[in-house]
Amino acid sequence: MPVSPPELEVVEYTDPLCPWAWGSEPVFRRLRTALDGRVRWRRVFCILFDADDDPPPDPAAETAWYARYVEDITAHTRAPRAVRLERVAASSWPASLVAKAAQRQGADVAERVLRRLRESVFVLGEPADTVELALACAAGVPGLDPARLSVDAACAEVLRQVRADHAEARRPVPEVRSVRGGSPHPGAAKETGGGHRYALPTLLFRTAAQYRAVPGWRPFEEYAAAVAELAPGLPVDGGPPSPAQALERHRSLTDPERRMLADGPWPPARAVRVDTGNGPLWLHPDEAAVRPAARHGTSSAR
Repeated sequence: MPVSPPELEVVEYTDPLCPWAWGSEPVFRRLRTALDGRVRWRRVFCILFDADDDPPPDPAAETAWYARYVEDITAHTRAPRAVRLERVAASSWPASLVAKAAQRQGADVAERVLRRLRESVFVLGEPADTVELALACAAGVPGLDPARLSVDAACAEVLRQVRADHAEARRPVPEVRSVRGGSPHPGAAKETGGGHRYALPTLLFRTAAQYRAVPGWRPFEEYAAAVAELAPGLPVDGGPPSPAQALERHRSLTDPERRMLADGPWPPARAVRVDTGNGPLWLHPDEAAVRPAARHGTSSAR
């Protein structure tokens, strides 16, 4: 009788408004697709922009600096960036509360809401840093109950869960305190007031007996190796679907994502192109009809 691999949990330390997390989505989507239904994947919202951060003395200068910072990151990741960034996010709490509340409505809804929150800053240039903006990002998500999302995002239990995420992110495993590697973002834990937190993003793979941390911006092979070490025999890859199938599943694909997640001539029929400051975003036509990202310059593939 074949022996089942040990039960594996994947913990994703992230923030809806983090540029490195946004740039890691092609690899993470590929990994999540391969492991779907075979592992427990849990997101921890780490609060990149915290409530006690000091406001910038010159918001315009701060925004210009941060826009250049994001541009430098997207030069490595090839992820889209907004043509114009309106401002630096005042807080990650609203987006994290809405993302956590969306998990109560199922995995598909949660994925799509989180994707909208990421696109608020990196496609639209207007970060979802208030509850009102974060809820507006979710408008039109298939299967979403917007009234329930609004209530849940304001409830005490969701606040407790995000506070627990905030605390967990500031208890990194020792291995990430000092990290070496050739990545432009190797992912060493960040110093905070009186301690450290995980660099974003970080994936922590763990079973009941052991764990492996893969921090920062890494190639797919490093994540696959961690899975193979902890759960030998667990498949981590498969043949990519057709472009039409990939767009049907994911609804929104950056150019790096479609190259990693689809195989065949691109774009598929009726795909909607949204131009950004660093290449296109591709939307399923049903999504384009309701998504805020489609407010910007779009065109349909023929």
